[in-house]
Amino acid sequence: MLLSNCRLADGRTGMHVLVRGDRVAAILDAPVADPEVVDVGGALLLPALTDFHLHLDKSLFGLPWMPHAAGPDRMSRIETDARVLPALPVAPRATAMLRRCLAAGTVHFRSHVDITPAFGLRNLEGVLAVKAAHAGQCHIQTVAFPQAGVMRSPGTLELLEEALRQGAEVLGGLDPCEVDRDPKGQLDAIFGLAARFGVGLDIHLHEAGELGLFSLAEICARTRAAGMQGQVWVSHGFALGAAPEGKLMAAAAAMAEAGVGLVSHGAGAAPLPPLLRLAEAGVPIALGNDNMRDTWGPYGTGDMLERAAIIGWRLDARTDAAMERLFGWVTEGGARCLGLEPPAVAVGAVASFVSVAAEGVAEAVAQHGGRGVVVFRGRVVAK
Repeated sequence: MLLSNCRLADGRTGMHVLVRGDRVAAILDAPVADPEVVDVGGALLLPALTDFHLHLDKSLFGLPWMPHAAGPDRMSRIETDARVLPALPVAPRATAMLRRCLAAGTVHFRSHVDITPAFGLRNLEGVLAVKAAHAGQCHIQTVAFPQAGVMRSPGTLELLEEALRQGAEVLGGLDPCEVDRDPKGQLDAIFGLAARFGVGLDIHLHEAGELGLFSLAEICARTRAAGMQGQVWVSHGFALGAAPEGKLMAAAAAMAEAGVGLVSHGAGAAPLPPLLRLAEAGVPIALGNDNMRDTWGPYGTGDMLERAAIIGWRLDARTDAAMERLFGWVTEGGARCLGLEPPAVAVGAVASFVSVAAEGVAEAVAQHGGRGVVVFRGRVVAK
């Protein structure tokens, strides 16, 4: 395949990217004869995008508009999930969301999947079916996520274990103090289960203030003790967004030492951790859309460039260099965090791309213009 008439991030225009199999074979300034030519139309060709945190099983895409039914607190949203979602088949909704994300250029995903007594393993079965059906179009990693808590929901730990046996690749956790009110119990359980199955952890941590910092410190200490450096992520970490300077830097140092990463979606109603400062302190950073048009909220389009722009706006990331850092988190950096070889517009690299109506990377983030062609490992998956 020849991707013709491409603008590259280094400023070159009218370039042609030759793909053989799933690799970039050459970058040329003149076209060559090839059985398949895809005209990019002068758009900017960039590495394909990564969404490191979304919930395919919660999606309401593909259904008629449903007004938001949950109350303003997290427990009300959890209860609304249990009330509304069991009557809605998982696979059609997850597929509708996935196709929106693919059209926007995202081909690598980490999807949390609710594992609760109310759902059993049906959500995981639905998402795994969607994953299998789209194996040639994207990469999906699944997290067995105890949305209703672990210790407060009898039977959940056994369900999580069975989820790992059935194919979930990462184990989740949730607010060990605020939801379970038993941080030792939850962390003992999930770290022990992760060790038995040899999988990583991704723990939703919404807890604010000192409570959140306490849970974060416990997660870091257990990660070091278990020798799981580089395998543990904290999603949200809102407590870092309002922590005093001394406590913020102490937490950052503990995370960097333990190799505990932070995943953010830039939640509008919560303090945003200072991601650029944390990255400079050595904390691994990844970004995701999180909830999109589901029982938790009506917003979200599936566009990771739009999400990077929202987060950049909240971080006051105005320079090209800062926006390029954000772009790295949703492209090559995100793929590495998933354990994948990162795509790149470079000879020999994995050929996964998205074309964007922009002159350069900073404009692609700030303006998140229209998408053209999307390629996954040498195959056009959206156009």
